[in-house]
Amino acid sequence: MLTNLDLHKILFLDIETVPLYESFALVPEIEQTYFGEKTAYQRKEDQTPEEFYEKAGIWAEFGKIICISVGYFTPQQNPRDFRLKSFYGKEVDLLKEFKSLVGTYFSTPYHLLCGHNAKEFDFPYIARRMLILGIELPKPLELFNKKPWEVPHLDTLHLWRFGDYKHYTSLKLMAHVLGIPSPKDDIDGSQVAGVYYKEKNLDRIVQYCEKDVITVAQVILKLRNEPLLTEKEITLSV
Repeated sequence: MLTNLDLHKILFLDIETVPLYESFALVPEIEQTYFGEKTAYQRKEDQTPEEFYEKAGIWAEFGKIICISVGYFTPQQNPRDFRLKSFYGKEVDLLKEFKSLVGTYFSTPYHLLCGHNAKEFDFPYIARRMLILGIELPKPLELFNKKPWEVPHLDTLHLWRFGDYKHYTSLKLMAHVLGIPSPKDDIDGSQVAGVYYKEKNLDRIVQYCEKDVITVAQVILKLRNEPLLTEKEITLSV
């Protein structure tokens, strides 16, 4: 499976997001109203928009990206060397840096962006935040008028579905059943906002994000029936 893929043409990625404001009280009144309308069907009957605000980071209209981690195989020496790089800090800056990397190295028709559930979350979230912040989209995120087979996106969740679109499997579960070391040995997505706003520990979030990128790459290797990456084959770009 997937043996026709050139691993060196794939950019593996993951993002971490948080609510745009630390608390609901800091949200402008008009946005509070919009948030209440947006989440009306997600909230429990007795749950207020304020009580639900901790989940605001899952929507690009009410959240922001605090980290994008990427990984790619480098063909220069050992073809299995896997390079990690993270963009974090001020959102507009990290998005511009990410765009520069994609535009410079991963924008030909032969390149792919790859993530887990990325077609429904990471890719559209990045595109929406870029447009909100006035950043022109890189080619791999320009999907208007493209046919499905022209979209340069690879999604490990979709691969695992095998056409069963009712099926959802988390990256953590998929890694477990495939015998891949778990990426979730520190925090989970529900804790990211607290770690960011209360602990002020962005480094911890970056490490968590990078582990997901490694795991997505490991899943692709496993689906190709190839050996998993070892620690020696993974390096961090500065």
